[in-house]
Amino acid sequence: MSASDKLIVFIAKGFGTGCVPKAPGTVGSIAGVGWVALLLLPGDRKLYLLATVIGIFASVWLCTRAEEILQQHDPGSVVIDEIIALPICFLPLVMRDGGLADPQTVFIQNWHWAPLAFGLFRLFDIWKPWPVFQVQALPKGWGVTLDDVLAGVYAAAVLFFIP
Repeated sequence: MSASDKLIVFIAKGFGTGCVPKAPGTVGSIAGVGWVALLLLPGDRKLYLLATVIGIFASVWLCTRAEEILQQHDPGSVVIDEIIALPICFLPLVMRDGGLADPQTVFIQNWHWAPLAFGLFRLFDIWKPWPVFQVQALPKGWGVTLDDVLAGVYAAAVLFFIP
């Protein structure tokens, strides 16, 4: 494996978080919470949204390449798809009155919402209600990534409707 292939696989495995022997998707999702916090730091709503969209396309590419390099379909250790989906499920918690909430508001002052967002994401990612399960049939990294994106959308929708 070339050095560039090793780097691609390392990133696709969530910078190593997907290498844990038990529940790599959950550990990768925890890394996704860190990604959310990092996106909140600049306090720029457009940057948050742009990085979220770029993350989706980067995940598709990384997951496609990781499948090719590892010669496996949707390897469990590839968790970049979980990581990039977390900002989606946090959207109702971070978008505030035309601005962006800061990490302290999201993770400390309103601490109870972050575990709920995380838990809902994991629920929908594992349960895979329609069409989350069906999009997994899409080719290459599209199927690997879009099931998590939809799980994030479901989690965001539930959070949006909770008063």
